[in-house]
Amino acid sequence: MSRLNLDDFTDLIERPDGGVRRDAEARRERQVVPPGSLGRLDELGEWLAAAQGAVPVRPLERPRVVLFAGDHGVAELGVSARPAGSAEQLVRAVLEGSGPVSVLARRQDVPVRVVDMALDCAPDAFPEEVVRHRVRRGSGRIDIEDALTLQEAEEAFRAGVAVADEEADSGTDLVVLGDVSVGGTTAAAVLVAALCGTDASVVTGRGGFAIDDLAWMRKCAAIRDALRRARPVLGDQLQLLATVGGADLAAMTGFLLQCAVRKLPVILDGVVTAACALVAQRVAFRAPDWWLAGHDSGEPGQAKALDRMALEPLLNQGVKLGEGLGALLALPLVRSAAALSAELPETPEPEKTTPDTE
Repeated sequence: MSRLNLDDFTDLIERPDGGVRRDAEARRERQVVPPGSLGRLDELGEWLAAAQGAVPVRPLERPRVVLFAGDHGVAELGVSARPAGSAEQLVRAVLEGSGPVSVLARRQDVPVRVVDMALDCAPDAFPEEVVRHRVRRGSGRIDIEDALTLQEAEEAFRAGVAVADEEADSGTDLVVLGDVSVGGTTAAAVLVAALCGTDASVVTGRGGFAIDDLAWMRKCAAIRDALRRARPVLGDQLQLLATVGGADLAAMTGFLLQCAVRKLPVILDGVVTAACALVAQRVAFRAPDWWLAGHDSGEPGQAKALDRMALEPLLNQGVKLGEGLGALLALPLVRSAAALSAELPETPEPEKTTPDTE
């Protein structure tokens, strides 16, 4: 297998069609509802038009939730409210339909796909379509060791690219991206701090299941120690993911970049997806033009990453769970923007009158 060249993505990724966006803006000015009166829905409709390369906007008929799953060795330090290695239970709840994202997706008639990249369980614990991209069992403890070998990081990255191609080829027209992990927010915070040049305390949050003060201090210390290991490899994004990321984060980074290549819009969920997006932005600066920030999770690392990418969250409902839930909450808003952009009638042109002749 040839060495992955991340620089190729810079050449492959184009911005959404600016000419189409201008056409969408002009059409919006002709509609019966005054421009600007729909607030951010106007902006979303125009963004979708540019992403689709179509005016009027096509309805979003085949969105899909894609969740990358993995366990992180750093969870052994007690940095999460969940036991280390317990992401398997979260994945099982999603697949059985009892997880919060499953309930909401069922109501919205949106399919959910789970991709196991590094769950700490036997490979036969889940169906083949879930585990076929798995790289390893759990990712390393990033405060003292690499999360992955460089070969594993490349394998995970390529898996994310492959999943993006599978979704684009199957007709998915928008992806709601999330993670199912234990310890993932710690790894994400390290990536954000490293790429933004901040201290551990600035990016250390409480996680989806809020941790107490002692756990927060353990988490902050783990991020600080991992940061020391991350800084020497900041110039190589694949090595950075191998050193302090994880198989699920490396896969999500590849997924996001390939979605941008394939012109497939993505709604980001919480701090984990935001951290992967920040790494992807370092690889290809035009890639964030294809993404929306679904919601504000309250995690300081997410806020830092989104600010760096100039992405403004669509919602702020205090949802901290992860698993794609907050991003899925934003989907009806995006669908509403598409419907209004496409279906509002245009103001009739005034009838031309001819002067009376004697």
